[in-house]
Amino acid sequence: MNVSAPPQQTHPDVASQATVSLRPVQMRVGGGVAAYWRKVWAIAHKDLRAEVRAKEIFSTMSAFSVLAVLVFGLAFDLRVPQAEMVVPGVLWGVLLFGGVLGLHRSFGSEVDRGNLAGLLLAPVDRSAIYFGKVLAHLAFLLATEGMLLPVMLVIFDVNLFRPGILAGLLLGTLGYVAVGTLFAALTASSRSRETMLPILLLPVMVPVFVAGVGLTVASLDGRSFADYRHWLAILAIYDMIFLTLAFVVFDLIWEDA
Repeated sequence: MNVSAPPQQTHPDVASQATVSLRPVQMRVGGGVAAYWRKVWAIAHKDLRAEVRAKEIFSTMSAFSVLAVLVFGLAFDLRVPQAEMVVPGVLWGVLLFGGVLGLHRSFGSEVDRGNLAGLLLAPVDRSAIYFGKVLAHLAFLLATEGMLLPVMLVIFDVNLFRPGILAGLLLGTLGYVAVGTLFAALTASSRSRETMLPILLLPVMVPVFVAGVGLTVASLDGRSFADYRHWLAILAIYDMIFLTLAFVVFDLIWEDA
């Protein structure tokens, strides 16, 4: 007499675990790359519209930058024989310190208005929030530079509208905003974020400052592209490293939020 063993019933939890283990890996950019960048643009558009209403970030950075250039112009006019000797340092120094004034409002304004929790609960990948913030502040800082260069032309009588300098400003500003937005997120919940952000940010920006000044000096001296292309390469590599790093670690910043 053959006794057949009763069919074994699979426990529901085991079955669900097997289903989960076999679930295909989904891209972080669910919905496709186009949908991901639409979410990035939505975040950037929100910040741009908020700035149009509040006039908080661009006006602060531009006013500080113009006043700083005026002060440096009055100071160096007394001792420096040629303005080309100091203009590269003045340009990049003013951009670094002026940019901090806007970057600390990147997530600080969300905290002050009580919008940060809602932003983090939005049905978007958190890296899309990061890239949206980067895009908005890239626009703010490039607009500030567009106003600063004519002012420096008037104050120092030095034309900075040269292809090499403009390319360096674009790459340097992208790297600056990429790192600054990441550190702004790190310090957003801190009461002393206004002081913590420049302390953390400025040492990391040394490669951008050195490359930017070197590139501007070479361009003002009338050297060929081959003499300063390595500065452009440094800025481009810096941008790729920190944009990739931010994409990977940005979720971890808000893990306990």
